[in-house]
Amino acid sequence: MTTMTTTEVPAFQAMRHESKHQISLREDLVLSGRLRSLFSHDSYAGEDGSYRITSLYFDTPDDSALREKLDGIGKREKFRLRYYGASPSFIRLEKKFKINGLCGKRSVKMTTEQAQKLLCGEYGFLLESGDPLCAEFYSKLMGKCLRPRTIVRYDREAFVYEPGNVRITLDRSIRTGLGSTDFLNEKLFCAPVLEQGTVLEVKYDAFLPDLVRMAVQIPGRQAVSCSKYALCRRFD
Repeated sequence: MTTMTTTEVPAFQAMRHESKHQISLREDLVLSGRLRSLFSHDSYAGEDGSYRITSLYFDTPDDSALREKLDGIGKREKFRLRYYGASPSFIRLEKKFKINGLCGKRSVKMTTEQAQKLLCGEYGFLLESGDPLCAEFYSKLMGKCLRPRTIVRYDREAFVYEPGNVRITLDRSIRTGLGSTDFLNEKLFCAPVLEQGTVLEVKYDAFLPDLVRMAVQIPGRQAVSCSKYALCRRFD
C-alpha cells in the first residue's frame, strides 16, 4: 500500500485574514525595498529572496470554483497540486477554503508517482492513505467530478513577521499553462497573464501589527478581489 505523510497542518486550522492588492511594477519596486529592510524572508527563499511556485488547479465540469470566486460567494473552496522551485520533487495536495472573508488551508505531501496517478485518473490510493484530506478529495473527484483545469506559475518573494503570524507575499511574473495540465513537465511553456503587475497578499491571524500595516501601505490602493487562478483561466 502506498504511504503518504501529512504535513503539520491541523485538521481544524485557525482561520486567517487575507487581503490582496494588484500593484504596478513601480509600486512593487518601492514596496519590496521597504519590506526587505523590515522583515525576514521565509524559509523557501533562494539567493535572490524569491522562488518559483507551480500549481495545478482542479475544478468541476461547470467551473464551480471559478464561478464562485467571480461571484464573490462567501463560502468556497479550491483544490490544487503544488510544488516549489524548478523540479516537482516535493509536491503537496492542498485545499484552500474561504468562509466570510477568512481563509484557511490544509495540505498533505504527495510523491511524484501519486501525482502522476491523479493526472491519469487513478484515484484509489487516496482512500488507501487513511488521510482525511485525501478521503475528502476522493469524494469530490468522484461526486463532483473535479478534474485538472489549468496550471498557474509565478515567482514569489515572501516575508514573515512573528507578531500576528504575518506573511506578506509579492507574486510576480504570473503565468499560465494555457489550458495544459502537464503538471510534472518542468519545461512546460507558460505564458504571462499580467504584462506589468504584481499581486501583493497579506495574511495574518487575529490582528495586523501597526508596523506591517504601515509597511504595506500604498497610497490610493484598496484591497481587491484578485485570484491568480481566475486570471489564468481567461487564457484556457
